[in-house]
Amino acid sequence: MGSIEMERKTVGWAARDPSGVLSPYSYTLRETGAEDVYVKVRCCGICHTDIHQIKNDLGMSNYPMVPGHEVVGEVKEVGSGVSKFRVGDVVGVGCIVGCCRKCRPCNADIEQYCSNKIWSYNDVYTDGKPTQGGFATAMVVDQKFVVKIPDGMAAEQAAPLLCAGVTIYSPLNHFGLKSSGLRGGILGLGGVGHMGVKIAKAMGHHVTVISSSDRKRAEALDHLGADDYLVSSDADQMEKIADTLDYIIDTIPVFHPLEPYLSLLKIDGKLILMGVINTPLQFVTPMVMLGRKSITGSFIGSMKETEEMLEFCKEKGLTSTIETVKMDYINTAFERLEKNDVRYRFVVDVAGSKLDHITE
Repeated sequence: MGSIEMERKTVGWAARDPSGVLSPYSYTLRETGAEDVYVKVRCCGICHTDIHQIKNDLGMSNYPMVPGHEVVGEVKEVGSGVSKFRVGDVVGVGCIVGCCRKCRPCNADIEQYCSNKIWSYNDVYTDGKPTQGGFATAMVVDQKFVVKIPDGMAAEQAAPLLCAGVTIYSPLNHFGLKSSGLRGGILGLGGVGHMGVKIAKAMGHHVTVISSSDRKRAEALDHLGADDYLVSSDADQMEKIADTLDYIIDTIPVFHPLEPYLSLLKIDGKLILMGVINTPLQFVTPMVMLGRKSITGSFIGSMKETEEMLEFCKEKGLTSTIETVKMDYINTAFERLEKNDVRYRFVVDVAGSKLDHITE
């Protein structure tokens, strides 16, 4: 189909200031170019990173800001150069909508590490217009940054996979931690952590959930299928499991000590940081040196890994554990997320919220 040489008005829910309160906001989508896909949004997951952005926790927020980077929708039109998608396809859009395509990460198909990547929201696109996210009726996205949702996978189940799912899959893939029989730890049982348990178990790993209290023990063991549950404040338990884990995926998004968890790793074990934390973390170097252990990080995943992860989840029958809400509940959902009061991911039913009938 030919490109759509026009601009479209759309309605989203935007934060206007660091209070982070969202309210209806009308804006214009950029022109749809030859490589672009026009997506009518069905639903969008809520990520903890959205809180950091709408509240300017990182000091880089621009307003008005429509957040949302776990977007699933239906293709309504495509540009003349689009070959990957057709009208009617159910597709996903994650954290990134642009990159330079020339640097080393881009050439290696790990465009999430491009220094000139363009975020799905709170950024500026190549045309000079601000990017806005998925808590809106529609988006226009370059086909490179759109993925096909596998047939039979429900939109609301797929949405959290576009961030939480690939955030777990990518480091396991990159660091060679996909082999059956490995022993892994999941630190923090939230939106990312619960997918960590599910994906690691599907890979055949022995999974230990590590938490600060006993509150989520039954959930971790009985519902998510973890093999063990470890309360980090229990010194006896921590000592018992010391030097047994091949890796720990650390999903905690607030300051916390690293040393207690480094002690759980085997020689050459990896502590993989994923939480966005704006205060320095500390550890004493012998904790790393005496076991040749690594503290490393991982950031979402590439478009290729996102496609692989979706197919893996379809093959293994993996789904997210979600609570679906309408858009007028979104501010309450953010408040609850800050209190960890969700099992385990909010997904906003954008299409069912009838945003087209809302005025600013």
